[in-house]
This record gives sequence, C-alpha cells and structure tokens, in this order.
Amino acid sequence: MGVSGCGKSTLASALAAELHLPYVDADGYHCPLSREKMARGEPLTDEDRRDWLLGLRRILDAADATQQPIVLACSALKEAYRQVLGIDPVLRPLVFIRITAEHALRRVAARADHFMPPALVESQFAALEPPRTAIEVSAKWSLDHAVRYVMTALSEAVAKEGGDDQ
Repeated sequence: MGVSGCGKSTLASALAAELHLPYVDADGYHCPLSREKMARGEPLTDEDRRDWLLGLRRILDAADATQQPIVLACSALKEAYRQVLGIDPVLRPLVFIRITAEHALRRVAARADHFMPPALVESQFAALEPPRTAIEVSAKWSLDHAVRYVMTALSEAVAKEGGDDQ
C-alpha cells in the first residue's frame, strides 16, 4: 500500500513471483467513471472508492475460501479502506511503502499511459493515514532489498505465529 508512484505494483509483482502467488493490481478494478475522473485530475471520494474496495474484498475473501493466497497492490490510503479490505497483521499482512511527495511526483510524471496524473499526487498524501501495523519499506530501496526485507519480515511473522501455538 501507499500513494501513487511509490512502487506498489513493482514490489507486489516481485513479491508474488518470489512467493509463487497470484498477483492482483487494484488499479485494474477501478470502474471507467473513476478512471475518467482521475484522468481529469479529480481526486476520488470515499463514495467513489466504496464499490471498488468491496470488490477487492470479495477477491481477497475468494482467495481465502480457496486457501490460495494472493498478493494485492492497492493504495489503501485510509484506515477505513484497510478495514474494508480486512487487513490483519497475521492473516492479511500489509506492506507500506514510504515515499516523499517530491519523489512520488517525479515518478508519476515519468509514467506513460497511466490514468493517474501528477496533479493528484498531492491529494493522495492529503488522504494518506499511515498504518499503525505494517511492514514498512522505503521507496528509495532497491527492489531486491525491499523484496528480501519483506520476505524476512513475513517469515518472522509466520515463525512468531507458529511459536504462539506451541
């Protein structure tokens, strides 16, 4: 999770490959009206995001029901959004990618063929409620370092969880 341009899709797809799990990019599930709104430089409201988040929750729940974990890249900027998604430090751990507004703006401005314009980066930071419980990485880290860091944190969480049951 994190603001636009932080590297969510890149890190999530790399983690999915490392973990041999399916990868889902939440950006692909925005409705056409939301994409058009963002392309015009208009930030989405909580109401705009409601059905999108509920659809993502259904994807996560379906993965749980089939015992097929997935890796989801999603902005999940607010605590309320993360609650809708059912984020849980053990069952649905969260990776938060920290980035400065300036760095995010440069990255978004450099992207081609994406519906999210640089004009909306500021609104992403305005909406951002950093999570209290997350595996935190820096957007400045190399992809390899970030993947290794997250994999280690996930392994430690699994080991701790298993140790509590003994």
